[in-house]
Amino acid sequence: MGNHRHENGNDHKESQVAVVMVPLPAQGHLNQLLHLSRFVSAASIPVYYVGSARPSSGSTAGTLPQQLTSISKNSHQLLSATLHLIPINPTNSRRSSFHLFVRPYISVTFYKFVAQLSSNFRRVVVIYDYLMSYVVQDIGSLQNTESYCLRCVPAFTVYSFHWEAAGRPDDVPAEATAVLKEIPGLDGVFSPDFDEFRRVQNGSRKIFSGDIYNSSRAIDGGFYLDLVAERKITGTEKLWAVGPFNPVVFPEKGGSRTRHECLDWLDRQSPNSVIFVSFGTTSSLSNEKFKNWRMGWKEASRSSYGW
Repeated sequence: MGNHRHENGNDHKESQVAVVMVPLPAQGHLNQLLHLSRFVSAASIPVYYVGSARPSSGSTAGTLPQQLTSISKNSHQLLSATLHLIPINPTNSRRSSFHLFVRPYISVTFYKFVAQLSSNFRRVVVIYDYLMSYVVQDIGSLQNTESYCLRCVPAFTVYSFHWEAAGRPDDVPAEATAVLKEIPGLDGVFSPDFDEFRRVQNGSRKIFSGDIYNSSRAIDGGFYLDLVAERKITGTEKLWAVGPFNPVVFPEKGGSRTRHECLDWLDRQSPNSVIFVSFGTTSSLSNEKFKNWRMGWKEASRSSYGW
């Protein structure tokens, strides 16, 4: 990574810590680690954001145009060979390509990359998306390297998934049971491709120092954070809820910046009357299906409708 602003490897070794971010290449996951990178880099810590140049640069341009100028962002071409070979095919009944992200060479290439950094820095910290566990599974053999798993969902979601998979047991505190029983089952929630992808991640070797949540006790409720930790739901009792990561920028008084019109529209609606529907970056629909879905939703809602 010769374009880093510090060229002297010995200087790194004596005083520097490097942080390597490993996001899942999907928009909602890319952004979370991108926001976290901004916080880390604010402490003058070099950050290496590992991923495909195409999605990561798009995220930067679209969400953090100025805040990321301080990040030593090296968009290492680790996953680009895989991602660029996946054309979007809206006629394909299998709308997810998660299984194509898992390739043995990705893990090997990443290990070599981190090994190179570990020889130039006194300490290397890897923060990886849980759904990239396969990629980072071998770095535990590097003595001056440690890893932390980023959970891109709240502790409540992690615990509810575990509770569902365990057959909805009764050994849950009463204050949690009432809420958990209102959650629909997971049948049909994930595509077969994504389930296959998750199984690979779950089966990967996990040597990590703890979990990081893009959440807080005020948002997630300390109750579920404590449950996940005490019962070691993810394999560790060490977790840190240090979110939300996304930056909040307050407009200057008298400035020309205005709110987006959709927020003004939202303010005019009555409470509990709006449903927000969003498609992920791994979803694709043909124009015909897209049109039919939109019209069907409008007719079914029988109410005000924004698109």
